[in-house]
Amino acid sequence: MNLLDAKEGEEYTIKRIETDDEEMEAFLFSLGCYSGEPITVVSRVRGGCVVSIKDGRYNIDTDLAKAISI
Repeated sequence: MNLLDAKEGEEYTIKRIETDDEEMEAFLFSLGCYSGEPITVVSRVRGGCVVSIKDGRYNIDTDLAKAISI
């Protein structure tokens, strides 16, 4: 299941980042998005979703959301 399938307001644990793009993986890691970390979809917006990771909220697009397995 990836982040696009997540319900708003529920906390999930990131299982892995599924991408061959090293830049995308490094970017997600810089946000604190890596295996074992909790993540919550705060809301859905056009072209992506707003997520809460640690103490921050980020707007991520569908490509990033598809790469995050929960």
